[in-house]
Amino acid sequence: MTVLERHERRDHTLPRGDQKAAVVEAMFDRVAPRYDRLNRIISLGLDRRWRRRTVRALHLPAGSTVLDLACGTGDLCNDLVTAGHRPIGVDFSAGMLANAHTDASLLRADATRLPVPSRSVDGIVCGFALRNFVSLDEFFHECARVLRPAGRMVSLDAAEPTNAVIRAGNHVWFRGIVPWIGARLSSDADAYRYLPQSTAYLPPPGELVALIEGCGFTAVHRTPMLGGSVQLLSGTIR
Repeated sequence: MTVLERHERRDHTLPRGDQKAAVVEAMFDRVAPRYDRLNRIISLGLDRRWRRRTVRALHLPAGSTVLDLACGTGDLCNDLVTAGHRPIGVDFSAGMLANAHTDASLLRADATRLPVPSRSVDGIVCGFALRNFVSLDEFFHECARVLRPAGRMVSLDAAEPTNAVIRAGNHVWFRGIVPWIGARLSSDADAYRYLPQSTAYLPPPGELVALIEGCGFTAVHRTPMLGGSVQLLSGTIR
């Protein structure tokens, strides 16, 4: 049994394999028009700060070419431009790309099968999307393939707090209140039930770091934020 399969057992209602890819694509197509507004509300406005921290964690000089994988409507692309980088946004949701609000180059593609030459980009960022990939192993291997030597990968995502009190509060907000908000502001309660539940796709921190290292990254760091409800993962390609 793989790492992913072991941890998916925590929630048997979550889709898997090809079904997961189809469900996730259709879901993001549906929520795209109101996605940014709901992100601001769900994160209590902290998402802007987290994105800026993600870009800073690249530690790359201005002018670097950076892929924003699962770019959504382009928020991280805009932060990359502000930092002086040259972003290319990639997403497999046509709805998200149609609602993008960025001047960055955009590409519709599967992040695990990028139409990008090997060793051709300086950095990669990914915001709140690891849970949506069918195979994390394929994703990180693909990141390693397209990065130049000493290139950087930084991923921002949700996490499960280890502190029992914070974890309880996290569950009340993300599994109770967030679906309620989503149902009223997006008319898609199912999508905003899935998003909190999808943290079950992620391996525990130690296994996630080991997985990234096994795909060819060194100096892999995991930084918890917001009481452990959010995590920042970074690594450098050999």
